Amino acid sequence: MRGIITVIGMDKIGIIAGVSTLLAENRVNILDISQTILGEYFTMMMLVDMEKMELSLEEIKEKLNGLGKELGVSIKLQHEDIFRSMHRI
Repeated sequence: MRGIITVIGMDKIGIIAGVSTLLAENRVNILDISQTILGEYFTMMMLVDMEKMELSLEEIKEKLNGLGKELGVSIKLQHEDIFRSMHRI
């Protein structure tokens, strides 16, 4: 099972470290990552493998949401299939 994580917010130190640490602690593997700074805004997309995680999708979403609040950014996780369906032309 793969997912897409998006992170958007004001740039600050520790965003990538915080997200990647939470994922590693929960056995979520980062397959690909793209991040950029647009002016003062931080944006990141990650393709992740969730096969080995021991939590449910909803539980990991809650953890990411809590981390986003701590970091002052929006963190969203979508199952890859939902992401593909939403972005089909």
